[in-house]
Amino acid sequence: MEEIFNELKALASEEKKEVLSYFFKTGKGQYGEDDKFLGVTVPNIRLVSKKHIDLDFKTIREILHSPYHEMRMCALLILVGKMTKAKKDTALQKEIFDFYLSQTKYINNWDLVDLSAPKIVGQYLLDKPRDILYTLADSPLLWDNRIAIVSTHTLIRNNDFEDTYNLAVKMMHHPHDLIHKAIGWMLRETEKHNYENLFKFIEKYRHEMPRTMLRYAIEHFPAEQRKYLMGK
Repeated sequence: MEEIFNELKALASEEKKEVLSYFFKTGKGQYGEDDKFLGVTVPNIRLVSKKHIDLDFKTIREILHSPYHEMRMCALLILVGKMTKAKKDTALQKEIFDFYLSQTKYINNWDLVDLSAPKIVGQYLLDKPRDILYTLADSPLLWDNRIAIVSTHTLIRNNDFEDTYNLAVKMMHHPHDLIHKAIGWMLRETEKHNYENLFKFIEKYRHEMPRTMLRYAIEHFPAEQRKYLMGK
């Protein structure tokens, strides 16, 4: 753990630290309150994670429990690397999946969720029942909710949209805009595969959707259709 901290610290910048602290809403009462940053870019964190792909789960857990955002990101990127490397090792894939879901308290910002959930949870669930997504959607933890919807990105890329639409309806009235944005983003991703289905879904729920969610979902629609769908 100390070795990784030192490697990241050597790549840190005070200027980047200030930018990240502001960008990820670390002020009092904000979603990232009390998160700490070293000031390391994502490409550099990826470089460090690749050097430590064979770390054991005990050490990964220690890194993931760090107060520093970049340390937690590095731990998650190591897990993503392990999942990719596992390929047909179903026992290891399940171990990674179970470990990941046991640590969601520490996957506690939207970027940490977004870079890991599709490649771990979504990948694992491709050929399995999806009940866990609905359990996560019902969780009182904001990050569990975001993991639920963002994990479907991998399903979408495999032409499987049912859970994305079901979760969008289930969490449509979520109180946090981080979930509105995530749902809108996933709905927008379905458009790349089936525009007609998304249009019908939006048309059905447009008066019910939070405006942020709706704007994200129809961002790539033709201007005339965006105007119609945004109409009250």
